[in-house]
Amino acid sequence: MITSMQIPEKLVIASRESALAMWQARHIQSRLQALYPQTQVEILGMTTTGDQILDSPLAKIGGKGLFVKELEQALADGRADLAVHSMKDVPMHLPDGFAMAAIGEREDPRDAFVSNNYPNLAALPAGSVVGTSSLRRQSQLQSRFPHLQIESLRGNLQTRLRKLDEGQYAAIILAAAGLKRLGLEARIADLINTEDSIPAVGQGALGIEINATRTDLIAVLAPLNHAKTASCVEAERGMSRALAGSCTVPLGAYAERQGDEIHIKGFVASVDGREMLRETLVGSAQDPEALGQQLAQKLVARGADRLLAALAG
Repeated sequence: MITSMQIPEKLVIASRESALAMWQARHIQSRLQALYPQTQVEILGMTTTGDQILDSPLAKIGGKGLFVKELEQALADGRADLAVHSMKDVPMHLPDGFAMAAIGEREDPRDAFVSNNYPNLAALPAGSVVGTSSLRRQSQLQSRFPHLQIESLRGNLQTRLRKLDEGQYAAIILAAAGLKRLGLEARIADLINTEDSIPAVGQGALGIEINATRTDLIAVLAPLNHAKTASCVEAERGMSRALAGSCTVPLGAYAERQGDEIHIKGFVASVDGREMLRETLVGSAQDPEALGQQLAQKLVARGADRLLAALAG
């Protein structure tokens, strides 16, 4: 039981300043205020390097860690007590001195097909330009629809939708979770099932990161942790970590809890989608990390290490 002596008088949440990131921070803020009405909960909005550099694909400028390092700096120097992230943006290895205190319940993990003129991917004519910032999506799209032209799409959610509306793309692929959280579900023309587009590791889940020295926050944040989601995300991250996954590697993983078991599927591919290695695994939810590692080993046995070496080279 948490006593009043252990509950902070004030908590500061570090967040990116995009509309979606601020929605996520306010969501956590409202959860904390409901749990601890006597605590003042504030949001520290920040612009990250990943938000500033919009003219290059993430894979070429340093990866998804560019969305979190400024927030981690705020945790390190005491300007913030916790940071809220989309788990799909969190690098597979947290820097020393930081810890993930809670993972919230997952929103829809699927990718969304967004277009003003076409109902789904299959309806796109040859040569249609599809926008995505993700090598994971690009490889799976190219594997299924080699006649489509995939082009990079950066910027926050509103910027991406504006570029679509301006006619720069016939369609764009976005995470369904972000659209739903911002009340933009009507923009979704089609939801792509997780068999056809295996999601990014952690897609749809929110993570709460803290300075590892702030052990006082572990119990305070514990009610925000959704155990089933956390175990699935841990399994996915276990697979990606074992394969040295980052946004420079086209890979994805998606785990679901069924009772005491986790069902997980994952893939590694060449960027052009011509080589696509997929595996599935069912195992105990007791050690999600180990299950993810086992899935990685199955992929390595199929040649994933060769694919990854070619990408690194």
